[in-house]
Amino acid sequence: MQQTKLAAESSVLQAAGTALSRGLNVRHIRFMALGSAIGTGLFYGSASAIQKAGPAVLLAYIIGGAAVFMVMRALGEMAVRHPVSGSFGQYASKYLGPFAGFVTGWTYVFEMAIVAIADVTAFSIYMGFWFPQVDRWIWVLAIILFLGAMNLLSVKVFGELEFWFSLIKVVAIIAMIVGGAAIVAFGFQTGDGGGVAPGLGNLVNHGGLFPNGFEGLLAAFAVVMFAFGGIETIGITAGEATNPKKVIPQAVNTVPVRVLLFYVLTLGVLMSIFPWNEIGSSGSPFVQIFDGLGIPAAPHILNAVVITAALSAINSDIFGAGRILFGLAQQGHAPKSFSKISRHGVPWMTVVMMGGILLVGVILNAVIPEDVFVLIASIATFATVWVWVMILASHVAMKREIKRKDLPASEFGSPLWPAASILTMAFMAMVIVILGVFEDTRVALYVGGSWLVLLFVAYKLWVRGGGLRRAELVDETSSIPVVKAP
Repeated sequence: MQQTKLAAESSVLQAAGTALSRGLNVRHIRFMALGSAIGTGLFYGSASAIQKAGPAVLLAYIIGGAAVFMVMRALGEMAVRHPVSGSFGQYASKYLGPFAGFVTGWTYVFEMAIVAIADVTAFSIYMGFWFPQVDRWIWVLAIILFLGAMNLLSVKVFGELEFWFSLIKVVAIIAMIVGGAAIVAFGFQTGDGGGVAPGLGNLVNHGGLFPNGFEGLLAAFAVVMFAFGGIETIGITAGEATNPKKVIPQAVNTVPVRVLLFYVLTLGVLMSIFPWNEIGSSGSPFVQIFDGLGIPAAPHILNAVVITAALSAINSDIFGAGRILFGLAQQGHAPKSFSKISRHGVPWMTVVMMGGILLVGVILNAVIPEDVFVLIASIATFATVWVWVMILASHVAMKREIKRKDLPASEFGSPLWPAASILTMAFMAMVIVILGVFEDTRVALYVGGSWLVLLFVAYKLWVRGGGLRRAELVDETSSIPVVKAP
């Protein structure tokens, strides 16, 4: 305990130089792990997924959640072995080569930028529930300035913000599940008095579990995987966690529970209260449904919750992109200015850059406010899935190196190796194909393909010197002591 404390204090003293401050404790990372599963994808995007698949969307979330869990276990194994701030960007550089690290890191930054634009868009929509006369772009600009300022403070401030944001979201979701289950169990009528009675029958009485067929289930995966995007930020916290070998496994292992609780149970309750085809006709499905229950304050309370969720998501987006940019700069894959650390132990230039990128959200919301969310979500899904594939590929290469060099076994090994990893990569490839099959998401492949070509050109033109070498990472795996027979 004392050694851990001294190490943390030492890191803070180094923060003004080149090291990040290890200011995230167990409480911070546990709630970041919980909160990362509750964001725009659940509160706003879930309505789109429900409309595509109907009640079968529950199966989509279970399958997608299982795949994400395998990605997180792979990332967790690498993060415990190499707890660095650059996370999977540096893992790809070490195990797949410098170009792979360059592409992975910058694609994650691209992902976070796109997701953050979607999140600020959702935030502006939620604020419109209270202030319909105010233009959306004004809210977008205000929240960028506020959260940008918060991220320039110490990482402990970020951790505290995420803790309270996540606590509000978790409590609200649990309360909603309990209240919704009571409504279903006791058969209460909704406030309008003329709707369909709540009950589990609503899951099958309006076209069956697969009202739009198997095609609808496949189409929903684009939105479902977007909902899980950003969960990999947990791996990035390893570089600033006081005890990564303890907190990273704990956070990763809560993924199945989060999927079942925050998505399957939550959406199951929603579709039991109202028929699936009446959900999401305006704004967040959560606000819409509870508005119909006749509880005057419920819509306002829930709108406050979804606003908190959006704030949390944007906060994490800025944090995650900034830390990956910091790692890229250390590898020679980004301008050296991105590796500058403030006296609070924060890479301040990366925060400023993210704020600048998010100003694109101001422009988009001013020009195409009605179409921006679906467009952004599909592009973000491509970037998200690409990063996950690179995480899995890096993990496969690491496992091969462990075997080839007879290195110590991982302290937090990935289960069902190698079958689960192979199946998960095949599933991710299917999701990318699905994006191209359906017209409303096809633009994601065009944008994603153009982005990868742009990265290839940038790498060839600008990366020199140390950026052309694989990342050198310290293996912090503890050797298992050999017990000799008496």
